[in-house]
Amino acid sequence: MMKTGLGMLILCGCVLLIDGPSSAEDRPSVDCEDAVTQADINQCADLEYQEADKALNEQWARTKEVLAGWDADIDAPNRGAVADLTKAQRAWITYRDAQCDATGYSVWGGSLYQAVILGCLARVTRNRTTELKELAEGVE
Repeated sequence: MMKTGLGMLILCGCVLLIDGPSSAEDRPSVDCEDAVTQADINQCADLEYQEADKALNEQWARTKEVLAGWDADIDAPNRGAVADLTKAQRAWITYRDAQCDATGYSVWGGSLYQAVILGCLARVTRNRTTELKELAEGVE
């Protein structure tokens, strides 16, 4: 049985991918500064999350590279920076999904549900990107 909330959003996203435009270029252009319809608001929220996710993935690669360098400078039995980073990221993904699922209940059943979930995903993802950047910069 599929969990409601984020699971339903993922299911809806899969349906949209099947029935919707094949790429961003195929989507109608939306002025996200002046989005009015719910469909436009949802599309803009999705674009915002996609941008945040892309930035996270780019920062993840940079941070992982820095931590691999830390590991390389430590005797083999004491290494673990990359392993701990990976463990933290997996835990963060669980947190992100549960946090945004919980946030979605604030508008459960309403037309804003998808936009609220996507907005949460974008916000939490941007916060994680900042954490990863700060980690890569090391202790000051």
